[in-house]
Amino acid sequence: MVNRVHAKNSNSRKDKDNKKGFMNQLTVEELIKAGAHFGHPTHRWNPNYKGYITMKKNGVYIIDMEQTSQCMVKAAKEITRIVREGGNVLFVGTKKQAKDAVQQAADRCSMYYIVERWLGGTLTNYGTIKKSIKRLLILEKESSEIYTNLTKKELSMLERERVKLADLHRGIKDMKHLPKALFFVDGIHERIAISEAKNLGIPTFGIVDSNTDPRNIDFPIPANDDSMKTISLIVNYICDTIIEATGGTAQAEESLESENVPEEESAIDKQKSADDIKETKDDSKTIPEKELELVAEDKAASEGAQKENQE
Repeated sequence: MVNRVHAKNSNSRKDKDNKKGFMNQLTVEELIKAGAHFGHPTHRWNPNYKGYITMKKNGVYIIDMEQTSQCMVKAAKEITRIVREGGNVLFVGTKKQAKDAVQQAADRCSMYYIVERWLGGTLTNYGTIKKSIKRLLILEKESSEIYTNLTKKELSMLERERVKLADLHRGIKDMKHLPKALFFVDGIHERIAISEAKNLGIPTFGIVDSNTDPRNIDFPIPANDDSMKTISLIVNYICDTIIEATGGTAQAEESLESENVPEEESAIDKQKSADDIKETKDDSKTIPEKELELVAEDKAASEGAQKENQE
């Protein structure tokens, strides 16, 4: 009898330990609370995404959070393997909603990041990028000979150049070699970065929404890529995975409460609760039309901003 109790307690401890590690799956309720389950309006979708959609309600696709959770664990396993073998991960999030979360997470796990405009050839023409970084390092040295015997106008021009290069390269200026993995937010917005990574055989990981072809991504994580809360939740999950893989202790990021999420965050993300997932799983219940309209408006605004940036 004592042995049975001991065995039961031992199994219980093992279960708890498994839940604490990088293999810990975010619960469906956590993902729903962050608004991760809302896809794009049904008229803006990629047919190859069909396998990740659980239903559509009032013109908006609902993403299957069970699959999202499983995809996150699969991605975490591979990232852990890469990091333990000495590889580095490059985080990319140049869209407005992703910049802060990506930079903070990358800094926390001591990895590289790009949150400003992706320069074409950052990976495929890295030799040229390294020259640009070398120029930045020279400009950052106040004692550099480059500043001697210059006029005020010339010094001002060099300062503008330094600021520009610092904005573009601040997250990769210490990167000596190409990364072994690329993690991105929004497969459409970061399509050039993904294309370069695939050309070089660098595995790609990232958050993909219902308007993206997941077949182009090695380890897609289906979720709402326009929600700041969703982005923060998933990016910090990957960050904690890297920290644990390098032997550190991943502190539980209270990303949904402690992170400073701007007030301009979409109204839909502020209204979600864990109960919503149960409603989306049950065809007899519906998601309030007002909330879905807010989602559609939020998505449309994001797409409009992307078009402006491309132009």
